Formats: sequence, C-alpha cells, structure tokens
Amino acid sequence: MTIVKIIYWLCLVTVFYTYIGYGIVLYIAVCIKRILKGSPQKPTLSSDELLPEVTLVVCAYNEQDVVEMKMNNIRLTDYPKEKLHVMWVTDGSNDNTNALLAEYPEVEIKFTPERRGKTAAVNRAMQMAETSIVVMTDANTMINDGAIREIVRLFQDPTVGCVAGEKRVAARKEGQIAAEGEGLYWKYESTLKRLDYELYSTMGAAGELCALRKELYSPIPEDSLLDDFIISMKLVIRGYRIAYTSDAYALEYGSADIKEEAKRKRRIAAGGLQSIWRLRTLLNPLKHPVATFQYVSHRVLRWSITPIALFALIPLNVMLVMAKSGMTYNIIGLMQIMFYLSAYIGYQMEQKGRKSKLFFVAYYFLFMNINVFRGMVYLCKNKTGIWEKARRG
Repeated sequence: MTIVKIIYWLCLVTVFYTYIGYGIVLYIAVCIKRILKGSPQKPTLSSDELLPEVTLVVCAYNEQDVVEMKMNNIRLTDYPKEKLHVMWVTDGSNDNTNALLAEYPEVEIKFTPERRGKTAAVNRAMQMAETSIVVMTDANTMINDGAIREIVRLFQDPTVGCVAGEKRVAARKEGQIAAEGEGLYWKYESTLKRLDYELYSTMGAAGELCALRKELYSPIPEDSLLDDFIISMKLVIRGYRIAYTSDAYALEYGSADIKEEAKRKRRIAAGGLQSIWRLRTLLNPLKHPVATFQYVSHRVLRWSITPIALFALIPLNVMLVMAKSGMTYNIIGLMQIMFYLSAYIGYQMEQKGRKSKLFFVAYYFLFMNINVFRGMVYLCKNKTGIWEKARRG
C-alpha cells in the first residue's frame, strides 16, 4: 500500500496545485517582487501626433449577422481614425459578409474563396498588414473604446512582443448556465493572467483581443487549433513578454448551452495538447526558468497530467479505504463523494434549466476535465485548422 499512498498523494497535490496552489504561489511571488523591486512603472503614451499606425484585423467566416454591430463598435474606438487601418479577412465566406462590408469605405476586404481555417487567415493577414502593430479581434466580440490606445501604450515597453486584452463573457439572459459558467472561469483566469504578467509574462493571449509586433511574427502551421496561444507563446520562447491589461477588453456572449460549450472545450483541450508538443522547447527550465515555471503550472498541467490525476483519485481512494489505511483517507473519500454528488445535482439542474452556483461550480469543473479526454479524441480525428464554431447565446 505504500506505493498506492505515494501515487495517491502525488495525484492529490497535483490537482490542488493546478487549480488553487499555483494561484497562491503566484500571488506570494508577485508580492515578494513588489517588495524587492517596487510596483511596476506604467509606460505612458506620447501625443496623438506621435501615435503609430495600427492595423485592426478581423478574421471572419460567414459573419453576416454581426457585421453591422462589429463595425459600429470599431467606429466608436477613440484611436485616431487616420491611423487605424481596418482589415477583414473573410476566406471561404459564402454568405453576405463581403457585400455588407463593402458598404464601409474604411474596410479593406481580403477574401479568397477557399476556406482553410483561421490560422491560415491570420498568416495571410500578418503578411498583408503594413503597420508595425497589428491588433486582432473576433467578429462577434465587442471591444471597449479605449482598447487600442491602451494596447499601444503597453507596446512602449520594448520587451513586450504581444499584448493580451481581457476576455469578458456575458450571458444574453439570466439563467444561461453555460455562459455563466464560462464567465466565472474567465474571471478566475483573468486574475492569473494579470499576476503572471506582473511576475514575468502572461501565458498566452486570447484571440478575442490580442496584438503583435508585425516584425516579430512568423507563420505557424495551418492545422494549429489554438493559433492565438501558439503565436503569442512563440514570442515568449524568443525572449519577449506577453503584456496583459484589463483596460483593453473584448466582450462576447457565452455559449448558447452546455452542448455548444462542449464544442469549445474539446477544441481547446485538443489544441492544448497540440501546443504542448509544438512549444516543447519551453519545457526546458535551463533556457526559460521563470517562463517554464509559469507555463507548466498554468497551462501544461491542466491540459495533460491533472485531469488524469483527478480521476485516478477515485479508485486509489477506494483501495486505501478498503485497506483501512486511516481516517484521513476516509474523510477525503467522503469529500470526493460529496463533490461528485454535487456535480451530478448540478448536471441534473442544468438539464432542467435550473441553476445553483454551489452545484454548478462542481459540475462545470468536472465538465472541463472530462473534455480534456474528449479533446484527445478530437485531436486524433481533426487534421486541419478548421473547426465548427460554437453557437453563442
């Protein structure tokens, strides 16, 4: 039983560290850095006359329903209009997206009839952009009016190669369980991203709102499932940092229901596993000591070892209880039963359209980890960078 106990505690510590412990360690590390080096100095913006030209890129596939809303949103940005170039890459679109965009004289439409996926569209966009800073955002996300100005401000730091804006998720109406669960997850994720940046670098940018220095961009394989993550993390490998700011944010509605959310989670899980291999050089702590610590703690464990450890705790706990290994294992086993019972109740309530934050948190947590295994299957089947979009609420 000694070996079983060792494996059991390794699994338990891994799960705790991944979802709670890392946040605590990260916060302590940031506090120590503040004591030793003081609070970080915020770079300031130059006058409007000296602001750089920026290209705002929207990669879209059949987004006719949101073109008007997105363009109204873009027109509300407070960045000097003569310095903001708007480019829509609409590869493969066969609805009225291009016709609607043609009504906006400031838009540069880049279209090819073949649909090769978002990564291919991003590669094309970065090749065609003529400004030093390129901001990418999704068609169905609305950015705040000061987002671009805030992004440019952070690029005043020459060590910053990418700027990640905050992703905010809203439910279109009260009671949308999937949207509320996604929103809760992103609030926690945003806190970790902010602390990651303060320690050294945020671990990956979300495509809803992120920006790059064009001269640092290098094309990535078109079958990449998490193009935004791989693009931004390749810059970390090269020694640049990913800055994070909540003052530049993108707001979108959450998934319409839990089935639609499962599509996203499967793809993200598959993309995470794919990214671990493609960014494997970042697993070397001798080359990237701080970044490796952050990357493994914040990303790699979630996408690989931790889900296995989580579900391994069940049979291991049963074995230890049956072997009468002590009261500690009985108590933890009881806590596991309560957790899975809460998740089941949350699942049943979701099926009936009812909600309870207490039960839904357990259900959504379990739902995320189950989809890591489903992502493994997805990765084996999907050999392109094309995926089915999750329907938003």
